[in-house]
Amino acid sequence: MSVYVDENTKVVVQGITGRDGAFHTKGMLDYGTKVVAGVTPGKKGQEVHGVPVFNDVATAVEKTGANTSIIFVPPQFATDALYEAADAPGMKVVVCVTEGIPPLDMVNIYDFYLDKGVRLIGPNCPGIISPGKSKVGILPGNIFKQGNIGVVSRSGTLTYEVVDSLTRAGLGQSTCIGIGGDQIIGTNFLDALSAFQIDPETQGVVLIGEIGGTDEQEAAKFIADNMDKPVTAFIAGQTAPPGKRMGHAGAIIAGSEGTAAEKIAAFKNVGVPVAKIPSELPELMAKSL
Repeated sequence: MSVYVDENTKVVVQGITGRDGAFHTKGMLDYGTKVVAGVTPGKKGQEVHGVPVFNDVATAVEKTGANTSIIFVPPQFATDALYEAADAPGMKVVVCVTEGIPPLDMVNIYDFYLDKGVRLIGPNCPGIISPGKSKVGILPGNIFKQGNIGVVSRSGTLTYEVVDSLTRAGLGQSTCIGIGGDQIIGTNFLDALSAFQIDPETQGVVLIGEIGGTDEQEAAKFIADNMDKPVTAFIAGQTAPPGKRMGHAGAIIAGSEGTAAEKIAAFKNVGVPVAKIPSELPELMAKSL
């Protein structure tokens, strides 16, 4: 098994005729992902890398059986694209790569997706990959290796560094999820950890957090209360100054709750090993298995 995407995933690309949409469609196709449709209003009948283009998501799903969407739509149109994707019958997973979506819009979108029962990953995320089965996003597929380690991360590029280290150490991955670093996201650490806990293919989990908010503290409590699989962690931003946003919209320290030290302490208090630097994660994971 895999988490959220697998060999049965059929993808529709919203914004497929744009520069980024077209480029990453080819990357997903080259990886072996079943990209069955694209959507750009007014571009019906065109093809991008052999993928048929439709005017709307509902028609694309009806004609091709797509059950997953990835959104490369510019920020000013992304809110509408998110609603359109979740509203399509049969849609199961939506990945939103777009950044810059207003937090107030995301509050309403989050509730809409809950009501629809559709899994949203992102926004402002690199996507998700189940190595050897399906890649839905912008992740560099060549560094991933099929295996039994789940990875969940708030950081995109840091995910790549950690996965490359895991792969070089012979620790393949079941599924890797880039949840995004915005203040309001569709899938959080608790969602991913829950999915990994019940996935028989996943034997251990690497969690990559960062400063800002209390998501990591909540994850530590969840691990202690609900997980029997080993988890190792790394927290980025250990030298960040208080009160200054660092990279992601959610990466800002307010008081003491969002500091790296507080998050590291929360994990260590429940027995989760925390790496000082990312390259330590493979060794810590191997020892925990």
